[in-house]
Amino acid sequence: MSSALILRSRLASSLSKRYIRFLSSDVVSGAPKEPLGPSSASVASATSTASSSAGNGGESAAAVADQAPVASSSNSKGWRFFKYGLIGALTGATATAGYASYAYTTDEIDEKTKALRASANLSIAEDAPAVEKFQNFLYSAAMTVPAKATELYLDLRRLVEEQVQGFSEPYAEKLLPDLHPAEQHVFTLVLDLQETLIHYDWTREKGWQTFKRPGVDAFLEHLAQFYEIVVYSDEQSMFVDPVVERLDPKHCIRYRLSKAATKYQNGKHYRDLSKLNRNPAKILYLSGHALEGCLQHENCVPIKPWKKNDADDTALLDFIPFLEFVARTSPSDIRQVLASYQGCEIPSEFIRRSKDYQRRMQEQKQQGRFWKR
Repeated sequence: MSSALILRSRLASSLSKRYIRFLSSDVVSGAPKEPLGPSSASVASATSTASSSAGNGGESAAAVADQAPVASSSNSKGWRFFKYGLIGALTGATATAGYASYAYTTDEIDEKTKALRASANLSIAEDAPAVEKFQNFLYSAAMTVPAKATELYLDLRRLVEEQVQGFSEPYAEKLLPDLHPAEQHVFTLVLDLQETLIHYDWTREKGWQTFKRPGVDAFLEHLAQFYEIVVYSDEQSMFVDPVVERLDPKHCIRYRLSKAATKYQNGKHYRDLSKLNRNPAKILYLSGHALEGCLQHENCVPIKPWKKNDADDTALLDFIPFLEFVARTSPSDIRQVLASYQGCEIPSEFIRRSKDYQRRMQEQKQQGRFWKR
Protein backbone atom coordinates (compact mmCIF):
# COMPACT_ATOMS: atom_id res chain seq x y z
CA MET A 1 0.00 0.00 0.00
CA SER A 2 2.82 2.38 0.91
CA SER A 3 4.70 1.42 -2.27
CA ALA A 4 1.66 2.37 -4.33
CA LEU A 5 1.44 5.80 -2.66
CA ILE A 6 5.13 6.41 -3.30
CA LEU A 7 4.67 5.45 -6.97
CA ARG A 8 1.75 7.87 -7.35
CA SER A 9 3.65 10.76 -5.79
CA ARG A 10 6.66 10.24 -8.09
CA LEU A 11 4.37 10.00 -11.14
CA ALA A 12 2.60 13.27 -10.19
CA SER A 13 5.90 15.11 -9.67
CA SER A 14 7.23 13.97 -13.05
CA LEU A 15 4.04 15.04 -14.79
CA SER A 16 4.15 18.47 -13.15
CA LYS A 17 7.75 19.00 -14.24
CA ARG A 18 6.88 18.08 -17.83
CA TYR A 19 3.89 20.51 -17.76
CA ILE A 20 6.10 23.35 -16.52
CA ARG A 21 8.58 22.64 -19.29
CA PHE A 22 5.77 22.64 -21.83
CA LEU A 23 4.68 26.12 -20.69
CA SER A 24 8.25 27.45 -20.85
CA SER A 25 9.91 28.13 -24.24
CA ASP A 26 12.25 25.30 -25.46
CA VAL A 27 13.10 27.17 -28.69
CA VAL A 28 16.71 28.24 -29.18
CA SER A 29 17.12 31.91 -28.47
CA GLY A 30 19.19 32.52 -31.59
CA ALA A 31 16.58 31.09 -34.00
CA PRO A 32 14.58 33.70 -35.95
CA LYS A 33 11.23 34.44 -34.47
CA GLU A 34 8.16 34.14 -36.65
CA PRO A 35 5.63 36.99 -36.48
CA LEU A 36 2.83 36.27 -34.18
CA GLY A 37 -0.35 35.30 -36.02
CA PRO A 38 -3.31 33.10 -35.63
CA SER A 39 -2.77 29.49 -36.16
CA SER A 40 -4.90 27.48 -38.46
CA ALA A 41 -6.61 25.82 -35.55
CA SER A 42 -7.31 29.08 -33.83
CA VAL A 43 -8.54 30.56 -37.15
CA ALA A 44 -10.79 27.61 -37.65
CA SER A 45 -12.11 27.81 -34.12
CA ALA A 46 -12.57 31.58 -34.45
CA THR A 47 -14.34 31.12 -37.76
CA SER A 48 -16.64 28.52 -36.33
CA THR A 49 -17.25 30.67 -33.26
CA ALA A 50 -17.96 33.73 -35.40
CA SER A 51 -20.25 31.79 -37.65
CA SER A 52 -22.09 30.36 -34.70
CA SER A 53 -22.28 33.75 -33.00
CA ALA A 54 -23.28 35.32 -36.29
CA GLY A 55 -25.99 32.77 -36.66
CA ASN A 56 -27.21 33.35 -33.13
CA GLY A 57 -26.80 37.14 -33.51
CA GLY A 58 -28.69 37.15 -36.77
CA GLU A 59 -31.53 35.31 -35.18
CA SER A 60 -31.58 37.72 -32.21
CA ALA A 61 -31.27 40.76 -34.53
CA ALA A 62 -34.10 39.44 -36.65
CA ALA A 63 -36.17 38.96 -33.54
CA VAL A 64 -35.41 42.53 -32.38
CA ALA A 65 -36.13 43.84 -35.87
CA ASP A 66 -39.46 42.03 -35.83
CA GLN A 67 -40.34 43.47 -32.43
CA ALA A 68 -39.28 47.09 -33.23
CA PRO A 69 -42.03 47.81 -35.83
CA VAL A 70 -44.63 46.37 -33.48
CA ALA A 71 -43.57 48.74 -30.69
CA SER A 72 -43.24 51.75 -33.01
CA SER A 73 -46.61 51.06 -34.69
CA SER A 74 -48.34 50.79 -31.31
CA ASN A 75 -46.73 54.06 -30.20
CA SER A 76 -47.69 55.83 -33.44
CA LYS A 77 -51.26 54.56 -33.16
CA GLY A 78 -51.53 55.83 -29.60
CA TRP A 79 -50.15 59.25 -30.53
CA ARG A 80 -52.37 59.44 -33.58
CA PHE A 81 -55.46 58.60 -31.51
CA PHE A 82 -54.54 61.24 -28.94
CA LYS A 83 -53.86 63.88 -31.62
CA TYR A 84 -57.11 63.33 -33.51
CA GLY A 85 -59.07 63.10 -30.29
CA LEU A 86 -57.66 66.43 -29.13
CA ILE A 87 -58.39 68.04 -32.51
CA GLY A 88 -61.94 66.68 -32.44
CA ALA A 89 -62.52 67.96 -28.91
CA LEU A 90 -61.22 71.43 -29.78
CA THR A 91 -63.29 71.53 -32.97
CA GLY A 92 -66.42 70.51 -31.10
CA ALA A 93 -65.82 73.05 -28.36
CA THR A 94 -65.20 75.81 -30.92
CA ALA A 95 -68.34 74.93 -32.88
CA THR A 96 -70.42 74.84 -29.70
CA ALA A 97 -69.08 78.19 -28.54
CA GLY A 98 -69.72 79.72 -31.96
CA TYR A 99 -73.30 78.47 -32.11
CA ALA A 100 -73.98 79.59 -28.55
CA SER A 101 -72.59 83.05 -29.32
CA TYR A 102 -74.82 83.30 -32.38
CA ALA A 103 -78.03 81.85 -30.98
CA TYR A 104 -78.07 82.99 -27.34
CA THR A 105 -77.24 86.05 -25.30
CA THR A 106 -74.84 85.94 -22.37
CA ASP A 107 -77.66 86.02 -19.85
CA GLU A 108 -79.46 83.14 -21.57
CA ILE A 109 -76.33 80.99 -21.58
CA ASP A 110 -75.70 81.87 -17.94
CA GLU A 111 -79.21 80.75 -17.06
CA LYS A 112 -79.07 77.53 -19.10
CA THR A 113 -75.70 76.42 -17.72
CA LYS A 114 -76.37 77.00 -14.03
CA ALA A 115 -77.09 73.31 -13.41
CA LEU A 116 -73.94 72.27 -15.30
CA ARG A 117 -71.70 74.61 -13.31
CA ALA A 118 -73.35 73.62 -10.02
CA SER A 119 -72.71 69.92 -10.72
CA ALA A 120 -68.96 70.48 -10.35
CA ASN A 121 -69.52 71.50 -6.73
CA LEU A 122 -71.77 68.64 -5.77
CA SER A 123 -72.04 68.32 -2.00
CA ILE A 124 -71.80 64.88 -0.42
CA ALA A 125 -73.42 64.05 2.89
CA GLU A 126 -71.02 62.84 5.55
CA ASP A 127 -73.22 59.91 6.51
CA ALA A 128 -73.60 58.72 2.91
CA PRO A 129 -72.37 55.22 2.06
CA ALA A 130 -68.83 54.86 0.75
CA VAL A 131 -70.06 53.69 -2.66
CA GLU A 132 -72.30 56.74 -3.04
CA LYS A 133 -69.48 59.04 -1.98
CA PHE A 134 -67.20 57.47 -4.57
CA GLN A 135 -69.85 57.78 -7.30
CA ASN A 136 -70.50 61.43 -6.44
CA PHE A 137 -66.77 62.11 -6.42
CA LEU A 138 -66.35 60.59 -9.89
CA TYR A 139 -69.35 62.54 -11.23
CA SER A 140 -68.08 65.80 -9.79
CA ALA A 141 -64.59 65.19 -11.17
CA ALA A 142 -66.00 64.39 -14.63
CA MET A 143 -68.11 67.59 -14.68
CA THR A 144 -65.33 69.87 -13.49
CA VAL A 145 -63.74 70.37 -16.92
CA PRO A 146 -66.99 71.28 -18.78
CA ALA A 147 -68.09 73.51 -15.90
CA LYS A 148 -64.77 75.38 -15.79
CA ALA A 149 -64.77 75.70 -19.58
CA THR A 150 -68.27 77.19 -19.49
CA GLU A 151 -67.26 79.68 -16.80
CA LEU A 152 -64.20 80.65 -18.83
CA TYR A 153 -66.37 81.14 -21.93
CA LEU A 154 -68.83 83.36 -20.04
CA ASP A 155 -66.03 85.47 -18.57
CA LEU A 156 -64.36 85.93 -21.95
CA ARG A 157 -67.64 86.75 -23.67
CA ARG A 158 -68.56 89.38 -21.07
CA LEU A 159 -65.11 90.90 -21.44
CA VAL A 160 -65.40 91.02 -25.23
CA GLU A 161 -68.92 92.46 -25.08
CA GLU A 162 -67.76 95.18 -22.73
CA GLN A 163 -64.99 96.09 -25.14
CA VAL A 164 -67.28 95.96 -28.17
CA GLN A 165 -69.97 97.97 -26.44
CA GLY A 166 -67.68 100.99 -26.49
CA PHE A 167 -67.76 100.82 -30.30
CA SER A 168 -71.34 99.61 -30.82
CA GLU A 169 -73.17 102.14 -28.62
CA PRO A 170 -73.57 105.85 -29.39
CA TYR A 171 -70.75 107.95 -28.03
CA ALA A 172 -73.05 109.65 -25.47
CA GLU A 173 -76.30 109.01 -23.64
CA LYS A 174 -77.54 112.45 -24.70
CA LEU A 175 -76.59 113.15 -28.31
CA LEU A 176 -78.23 116.59 -28.32
CA PRO A 177 -78.12 119.36 -25.72
CA ASP A 178 -81.20 120.16 -23.67
CA LEU A 179 -83.97 121.92 -25.54
CA HIS A 180 -84.60 125.52 -24.56
CA PRO A 181 -87.61 125.88 -22.21
CA ALA A 182 -89.31 128.19 -24.70
CA GLU A 183 -89.08 125.46 -27.38
CA GLN A 184 -90.47 122.51 -25.46
CA HIS A 185 -93.45 122.42 -27.81
CA VAL A 186 -91.27 122.23 -30.94
CA PHE A 187 -91.09 118.96 -32.86
CA THR A 188 -87.75 117.46 -33.91
CA LEU A 189 -87.44 116.48 -37.57
CA VAL A 190 -84.59 113.98 -38.05
CA LEU A 191 -83.38 113.60 -41.64
CA ASP A 192 -81.15 111.06 -43.31
CA LEU A 193 -78.65 112.05 -45.99
CA GLN A 194 -78.14 109.25 -48.50
CA GLU A 195 -81.07 108.83 -50.92
CA THR A 196 -83.12 111.26 -48.79
CA LEU A 197 -81.54 114.70 -49.18
CA ILE A 198 -78.66 113.73 -51.46
CA HIS A 199 -77.28 110.88 -53.54
CA TYR A 200 -73.56 110.24 -53.87
CA ASP A 201 -72.05 108.06 -56.53
CA TRP A 202 -68.62 106.97 -57.75
CA THR A 203 -67.51 106.64 -61.35
CA ARG A 204 -64.16 105.79 -62.86
CA GLU A 205 -64.05 109.02 -64.82
CA LYS A 206 -65.08 111.52 -62.11
CA GLY A 207 -64.63 109.65 -58.82
CA TRP A 208 -67.05 110.50 -55.97
CA GLN A 209 -69.85 112.93 -56.75
CA THR A 210 -72.66 114.25 -54.54
CA PHE A 211 -76.01 115.32 -55.99
CA LYS A 212 -78.75 117.33 -54.28
CA ARG A 213 -82.30 116.07 -54.37
CA PRO A 214 -84.73 118.32 -56.20
CA GLY A 215 -86.56 120.66 -53.81
CA VAL A 216 -84.16 120.14 -50.89
CA ASP A 217 -83.45 123.89 -50.51
CA ALA A 218 -87.12 124.86 -50.32
CA PHE A 219 -87.84 121.90 -48.05
CA LEU A 220 -85.19 122.86 -45.47
CA GLU A 221 -85.86 126.59 -45.60
CA HIS A 222 -89.61 126.23 -45.13
CA LEU A 223 -89.65 123.59 -42.41
CA ALA A 224 -86.91 125.28 -40.39
CA GLN A 225 -89.64 127.72 -39.33
CA PHE A 226 -91.54 124.93 -37.57
CA TYR A 227 -89.05 122.21 -36.64
CA GLU A 228 -85.75 121.57 -34.98
CA ILE A 229 -83.99 119.92 -37.93
CA VAL A 230 -81.29 117.32 -37.26
CA VAL A 231 -79.28 115.33 -39.81
CA TYR A 232 -78.61 111.80 -38.56
CA SER A 233 -76.37 109.76 -40.89
CA ASP A 234 -74.53 106.47 -40.65
CA GLU A 235 -71.58 107.93 -42.58
CA GLN A 236 -68.34 109.18 -41.07
CA SER A 237 -68.19 112.76 -39.81
CA MET A 238 -65.44 113.55 -42.32
CA PHE A 239 -68.08 113.00 -45.01
CA VAL A 240 -71.16 114.38 -43.24
CA ASP A 241 -69.72 117.73 -42.14
CA PRO A 242 -68.54 119.05 -45.54
CA VAL A 243 -71.67 117.75 -47.28
CA VAL A 244 -74.02 119.49 -44.81
CA GLU A 245 -72.04 122.72 -45.02
CA ARG A 246 -72.45 122.82 -48.79
CA LEU A 247 -76.02 121.53 -48.67
CA ASP A 248 -77.24 124.04 -46.09
CA PRO A 249 -75.60 127.45 -46.56
CA LYS A 250 -78.48 129.14 -44.68
CA HIS A 251 -77.94 126.96 -41.58
CA CYS A 252 -81.45 125.55 -41.44
CA ILE A 253 -80.03 122.33 -39.95
CA ARG A 254 -79.30 122.79 -36.25
CA TYR A 255 -77.35 119.61 -35.51
CA ARG A 256 -75.59 116.89 -37.45
CA LEU A 257 -74.91 113.38 -36.18
CA SER A 258 -72.68 110.81 -37.89
CA LYS A 259 -71.72 107.15 -37.54
CA ALA A 260 -70.25 107.60 -34.05
CA ALA A 261 -73.77 108.43 -32.83
CA THR A 262 -75.33 105.26 -34.23
CA LYS A 263 -75.85 101.90 -32.56
CA TYR A 264 -74.02 98.96 -34.11
CA GLN A 265 -76.21 95.87 -33.98
CA ASN A 266 -76.28 92.65 -36.03
CA GLY A 267 -73.62 93.96 -38.39
CA LYS A 268 -75.42 97.24 -39.18
CA HIS A 269 -75.51 100.81 -37.89
CA TYR A 270 -78.93 101.98 -36.62
CA ARG A 271 -80.19 105.38 -35.57
CA ASP A 272 -81.24 105.26 -31.93
CA LEU A 273 -83.76 108.05 -31.43
CA SER A 274 -83.96 107.32 -27.71
CA LYS A 275 -80.49 108.89 -27.32
CA LEU A 276 -81.50 112.26 -28.80
CA ASN A 277 -82.51 113.78 -25.45
CA ARG A 278 -85.92 114.67 -26.87
CA ASN A 279 -89.50 113.68 -26.15
CA PRO A 280 -90.20 110.54 -28.25
CA ALA A 281 -93.74 111.78 -28.84
CA LYS A 282 -92.34 114.76 -30.76
CA ILE A 283 -89.74 113.09 -33.02
CA LEU A 284 -90.15 112.29 -36.73
CA TYR A 285 -87.46 110.42 -38.66
CA LEU A 286 -87.70 110.99 -42.41
CA SER A 287 -85.56 108.68 -44.56
CA GLY A 288 -85.54 106.73 -47.78
CA HIS A 289 -84.64 103.68 -45.67
CA ALA A 290 -86.42 104.64 -42.45
CA LEU A 291 -87.56 101.21 -41.32
CA GLU A 292 -84.23 99.56 -42.19
CA GLY A 293 -82.01 102.13 -40.46
CA CYS A 294 -83.87 103.10 -37.28
CA LEU A 295 -84.63 101.22 -34.07
CA GLN A 296 -87.83 103.16 -33.33
CA HIS A 297 -90.18 102.25 -36.18
CA GLU A 298 -93.07 104.08 -34.58
CA ASN A 299 -91.29 107.39 -35.27
CA CYS A 300 -90.38 106.61 -38.88
CA VAL A 301 -91.69 108.54 -41.88
CA PRO A 302 -90.73 106.61 -45.03
CA ILE A 303 -90.04 108.55 -48.21
CA LYS A 304 -89.24 107.25 -51.67
CA PRO A 305 -85.46 106.75 -52.05
CA TRP A 306 -83.94 109.07 -54.61
CA LYS A 307 -81.29 108.46 -57.27
CA LYS A 308 -79.43 111.09 -59.22
CA ASN A 309 -81.10 110.17 -62.53
CA ASP A 310 -84.59 111.08 -61.24
CA ALA A 311 -84.59 114.79 -62.00
CA ASP A 312 -88.38 115.12 -61.79
CA ASP A 313 -88.65 113.93 -58.19
CA THR A 314 -91.02 115.96 -55.96
CA ALA A 315 -91.16 113.74 -52.86
CA LEU A 316 -89.62 116.33 -50.49
CA LEU A 317 -91.99 119.05 -51.65
CA ASP A 318 -94.94 116.66 -51.39
CA PHE A 319 -94.17 116.13 -47.71
CA ILE A 320 -94.23 119.81 -46.79
CA PRO A 321 -98.07 120.09 -46.33
CA PHE A 322 -98.20 117.11 -43.99
CA LEU A 323 -95.21 118.17 -41.91
CA GLU A 324 -96.44 121.75 -41.65
CA PHE A 325 -99.86 120.52 -40.55
CA VAL A 326 -98.26 118.40 -37.81
CA ALA A 327 -96.22 121.33 -36.55
CA ARG A 328 -99.21 123.71 -36.53
CA THR A 329 -101.69 121.31 -34.89
CA SER A 330 -99.09 119.91 -32.45
CA PRO A 331 -100.59 116.46 -31.68
CA SER A 332 -99.90 115.07 -28.24
CA ASP A 333 -98.14 112.00 -29.66
CA ILE A 334 -96.93 111.91 -33.23
CA ARG A 335 -96.50 108.15 -33.04
CA GLN A 336 -100.27 107.67 -32.99
CA VAL A 337 -100.64 109.92 -36.01
CA LEU A 338 -98.00 107.99 -37.94
CA ALA A 339 -99.61 104.69 -36.98
CA SER A 340 -102.83 105.83 -38.69
CA TYR A 341 -100.86 106.26 -41.94
CA GLN A 342 -99.16 102.88 -41.77
CA GLY A 343 -99.13 101.13 -45.13
CA CYS A 344 -100.00 104.32 -47.03
CA GLU A 345 -98.08 106.98 -48.90
CA ILE A 346 -98.33 109.79 -46.39
CA PRO A 347 -98.44 112.78 -48.80
CA SER A 348 -101.20 111.37 -51.01
CA GLU A 349 -103.13 109.97 -48.04
CA PHE A 350 -102.88 113.30 -46.24
CA ILE A 351 -104.27 115.12 -49.29
CA ARG A 352 -107.13 112.62 -49.53
CA ARG A 353 -108.00 113.06 -45.85
CA SER A 354 -107.74 116.82 -46.15
CA LYS A 355 -110.17 116.83 -49.08
CA ASP A 356 -112.58 114.59 -47.16
CA TYR A 357 -112.35 116.91 -44.18
CA GLN A 358 -113.00 119.98 -46.31
CA ARG A 359 -115.93 118.23 -47.99
CA ARG A 360 -117.49 117.35 -44.63
CA MET A 361 -116.96 120.87 -43.38
CA GLN A 362 -118.61 122.23 -46.51
CA GLU A 363 -121.56 119.90 -46.04
CA GLN A 364 -121.94 121.00 -42.42
CA LYS A 365 -121.88 124.65 -43.49
CA GLN A 366 -124.54 124.00 -46.09
CA GLN A 367 -126.68 122.17 -43.54
CA GLY A 368 -126.28 125.09 -41.15
CA ARG A 369 -127.40 127.55 -43.78
CA PHE A 370 -130.41 125.34 -44.57
CA TRP A 371 -131.59 125.30 -40.94
CA LYS A 372 -131.11 129.07 -40.64
CA ARG A 373 -133.51 129.56 -43.50
